[in-house]
Amino acid sequence: MKTVLLASICLALSVTASADDRTAEPFNGKDLSGWKVKGEPSGSYWKVGGAMLHPDDPAKFVVASGTELINDKGNADRGRGVDIYSEFQHGTGRIEIELMVPKGSNSGVYVQGEYEVQVFDSWGIEKPRPSDIGAIYGAAPPRVNMAKKPGEWQKLVIDFEAPRFDSDGQVMRKARFVKVSLNGETIHENVEMKGPTPSGLTGKEHAKGPILLQGDHGPVSYRNLKFTRMVFQKLQAK
Repeated sequence: MKTVLLASICLALSVTASADDRTAEPFNGKDLSGWKVKGEPSGSYWKVGGAMLHPDDPAKFVVASGTELINDKGNADRGRGVDIYSEFQHGTGRIEIELMVPKGSNSGVYVQGEYEVQVFDSWGIEKPRPSDIGAIYGAAPPRVNMAKKPGEWQKLVIDFEAPRFDSDGQVMRKARFVKVSLNGETIHENVEMKGPTPSGLTGKEHAKGPILLQGDHGPVSYRNLKFTRMVFQKLQAK
């Protein structure tokens, strides 16, 4: 029993703030300054406001004044829509973000602009699929479905270790999702990425990159976006 316990402790992950730790808030809650669109700006549905489900159509939003970053695609007819990404760039650390989707909607949070954590209306799904909320797209489904009902706010926390490169620019260590939690429940631990997921910003790996929010599938609202620089270490046996 003691041996098993020790093994469990050795595999656990510790999280410590780095000496130059600082927190950034890429979205100011006022306007879209500090953000760029991926594609033609005229195809963008992104705006700042306050979203709630449409009383006559739960697949759409009603948008009033507010401090959320909203893709209001469901209320327009100008085509598919575009993604949006931050001028702020990050490496290893923690992303915290709150999100709300209407019925049947689909979005995603791309870490470093390249690795997608799926955002989807997965309410009521018993066995989570690779496309459900919290999935690391193309790499791992969530271990449990923690989705809330459409129109309810949900919180995603992503602990991410950026890829490392040698002096020649070759990848020495792949990117790794140290831990991902949704609505307070751990849904991923220690997922090493083979490479970027589809439809990212460049399709390449980088030491730093932006936070990209998918806007080409359906309406979604985001708020309280925060990045904290951190280091992640494995506990060692004594």
